[in-house]
Order: sequence, then structure tokens, then C-alpha cells
Amino acid sequence: MAGKTNAVRLVQQAGIPCREFFYEYDETDLRGCHAAEALGFPQEQVFKTLVARGERTGINVFCIPVCCELDLKKAAKTAADKNMELVPVKELLNLAGYIRGGCSPVGMKKRYPTWFDETCILWEEIAVSAGERGHQMILPPEALLRLIDGKLSDIIQ
Repeated sequence: MAGKTNAVRLVQQAGIPCREFFYEYDETDLRGCHAAEALGFPQEQVFKTLVARGERTGINVFCIPVCCELDLKKAAKTAADKNMELVPVKELLNLAGYIRGGCSPVGMKKRYPTWFDETCILWEEIAVSAGERGHQMILPPEALLRLIDGKLSDIIQ
């Protein structure tokens, strides 16, 4: 965890104010609520990144508060697809370039359509993975959305 991750470098190169936060994580329990607890943030302010596959649209990325579940029907509708399913964990590294617990919406292998739950703009800053387990970046949601061409939608249950 010593050097800058690609995600952090991309955010900084874009001139986006960003703070990094490192914390201890447990390999056996990678739930995002631990990141929120370590940060001292409400769980609604810390966003996890989920990768899903649509029947027609292919890979889509969804970022939601760590305390919430992705509503796959809303996600499919948001992406203009019939069905949406989370990709198996074993496919994540190949598709996104990240592993479970360290998946960032910034710096994926390809630029996929990315959707943030609309609640992200209620915060001056949110936390998202910096691209590795135990490493978060804290930044303004509007700037993050502009950087990754992210869109807002109601995607949680």
C-alpha cells in the first residue's frame, strides 16, 4: 500500500481534490461497512463499486452506498436493458482490472457505462475504493462523475 494507485493518479491528474485513507481489512470479510467504520463516515457516504452484465448492453458499473443492495431490476432499466446480473467474482479482475474489495470506478481496464446512486450528490464528498483493498479515496461526487462520465440514477433497493 505504499505507492499511488492508478485510480488515485488519474484523479490527481484531473485536478480533483482527493484525500487518501488507508485502513486494515479482513480477507474473510470485505464488506464495505468496515471501510465506513474505519473512515468514521456514515455508511451512506461510502460507495462500493459493483460490476454487472446486461443481456443486451454488456458490462455496466454501479456504485451504491455500502449499506445498500443493488436493485437489479432498476439497474437493468437504468442501463436500458431487460436483465442485469452481477458478474462472478472470478471474472472481476479480467473485466475491470480490480479484485473484490478493491474495485474502483476510476481506472478500469475499459470505460464502461457507470451509474451512481443518486444519493451520492447529497454529500460534499464521498469515499470510493482507490483500487486496492484497505485504500479509499475521498472526493467530491460531482467531480468524480465528470471524470468517469458517470450518470445518476435510483438503483438501490
